Amino acid sequence: MTEKQKRFCDEYLIDLNGTRAYKNAYPNVKNNDSAAVNASKLLRNTKIKAYISEQIEKLHNEKTADAQEVVEYLTSVMRGKSKAEVLVVEGRGDGFSKTKHIEKSPDEKERLKAAELLGKYYTLFTERTQVDGIAQVQILDNIPKGDDSG
Repeated sequence: MTEKQKRFCDEYLIDLNGTRAYKNAYPNVKNNDSAAVNASKLLRNTKIKAYISEQIEKLHNEKTADAQEVVEYLTSVMRGKSKAEVLVVEGRGDGFSKTKHIEKSPDEKERLKAAELLGKYYTLFTERTQVDGIAQVQILDNIPKGDDSG
């Protein structure tokens, strides 16, 4: 892949606009129609498709939480180990107040919500019904036959 093709790919990944990406990678091209046609051709190139897919996967992995990360976070909230920064207003008298940032642990409501979400994840709260016994199954064929004389 050439340096300009790589630049096209990196520009394309910004907003998935092939025309704009092509014009930035190839500044001599001023015509939108030409840029669009050439961008379309580049996007069908197997090396370019592979590079773009690889970069999208990297972005996805860096910016998206996986199930383990979510479960670990919910567990830390449920156990009261996570910290949140909150803004507190302190009265100073004579109508004056001051704001300051403090760290606080999750309150009972937040911990309960985390426990509930973890319980749902682990299917702890599903109704379990056990049915035992022996039954006879009978299939009835009681659908009326149509009249073929019509």
